Amino acid sequence: MAAYYGISKDSTALNLAKKTFYWLEEHAHDPMYKGYFDVLHLNGSWMLDVEENDKEYDNFIRKDWKDQNSSIHLMEAFTALYEVWPNPLLKERLEELLMLIRDTITTPKGFLTLHLERDWTPVSFKDSTETYRTENFWLDHVSFGHDVETGFLLLEAAQALYHQKDSTTMVIAKRMVDHGIDRGWDMEKGGFFDGGYYLDDSDVCTILNPAKIWWSQAEGLNALLLMSQLYPNEKEYYELFEKQWQYINEYMIDHTYGGWYDEGLDSNPEAVQHVKAQIWKVNYHNIRALINVIQMLEGRFKLTNNEH
Repeated sequence: MAAYYGISKDSTALNLAKKTFYWLEEHAHDPMYKGYFDVLHLNGSWMLDVEENDKEYDNFIRKDWKDQNSSIHLMEAFTALYEVWPNPLLKERLEELLMLIRDTITTPKGFLTLHLERDWTPVSFKDSTETYRTENFWLDHVSFGHDVETGFLLLEAAQALYHQKDSTTMVIAKRMVDHGIDRGWDMEKGGFFDGGYYLDDSDVCTILNPAKIWWSQAEGLNALLLMSQLYPNEKEYYELFEKQWQYINEYMIDHTYGGWYDEGLDSNPEAVQHVKAQIWKVNYHNIRALINVIQMLEGRFKLTNNEH
C-alpha cells in the first residue's frame, strides 16, 4: 500500500497503510521486550504460552515466540511506509526493528537466529538429539537466503532513517553476505544452498539441506551486485554476481513457459513438474531482485549513490 501510494498518490492506499501500522501498534507490538509477535488470535489478542502442532511441518511452535522472518519483513514494510509518511512513531518503530535485527537477532558469525523467545532468547536445538534436531530443522538452522536478503533490507532501512552511510549497519550487512558466500555458496555450479547448521563450537557449518530455493537465488543475485557496488575494490562480489545470474538462467528460469521453478533443476530435476505458484511460491522476490539489479547496472539505485 505504501509503495502503491508512492507512485499513484492515491490517499486511500496511504490511509490503509497507516491504519495497518496502528493496528500492529495496538495488537502486535510488545511494549516490554520490543519487536512484534508473529501469531495472534483473530481479534488481535496475544497467544502467550500456547503450543500448537503445525501439521505442515509436524512440529510444535510456541505462539509467544518471535522470529526473524516477520521481523525483517515488518522492517521492510515500515521502510516503505516511512519514505512516504515520516511519522515520528513509525520512525521509532523502524529504528527499533533495525537495532533488534542487526544487534540481537543476527549472530556474531553473521547469520540470523530463526526463532526467539519473547525476551529474545534464541531458540536452539543444538543440545538435543540428532533426531529431534532434524525434526525441528525448520525452526533452527542457518538460512543463507534470509541472511543475504537481510543484509540488503538492513541497508535499505538505514538509508531511509539516516540518509547517509551507517557504518555499523554496513559492517554487519557485509558480514551477513560474506557468511552466506563462505558457508552456503555452491562453488561448483553457483547458487546458495537452503540450510546449514553449526553442530559444534567450530567454524564448520554443515549443509543439511542442499536445495536451492528460488527466492534465495533471487535475494543472492540482488545482494551480490549490491556488495560489488558498495565495495568495488573487492572484485569477488561481481564475479559471483555473474555466476549467480548464469546459475539462475540455466537452472531456475523456465525458458519454455516462463517464470521460475521453485527449486533449481540441479538440486531437484523434478522441480520442472512443480506448480509455479503456491502458498510459499510467488514472484515477489524475483521481481524485486531483477528491478534492483537493473537499476544498479544503470546507476539509478538509491543504496549505491554518493549520499549513501
